[in-house]
Amino acid sequence: VLEEIAKLLNQRTDLKLLVVGHTDNQGAFEMNMNLSSQRAKSVVRYLVETHAIDSGRLQSAGVGYLAPVASNDSPEGRAKNRRVELVKGK
Repeated sequence: VLEEIAKLLNQRTDLKLLVVGHTDNQGAFEMNMNLSSQRAKSVVRYLVETHAIDSGRLQSAGVGYLAPVASNDSPEGRAKNRRVELVKGK
């Protein structure tokens, strides 16, 4: 997926992205906020270092478990909540 994102960013040099990290609800709030932030930063670092994407086009943020896409009551739901999403920036 990251290879396709890099390809898109190289084709659309005007495109800016907000890279948002998410977690499940296991563990302390602050730990999850840090983990989600690190998750997003890892994606940005990969795109910049591996594909030479201008870092000014990417902004990272972590939201912990504040925006789940599935229930955190099952292992399957928690797995879906551990993710990174890309949002078109300005």
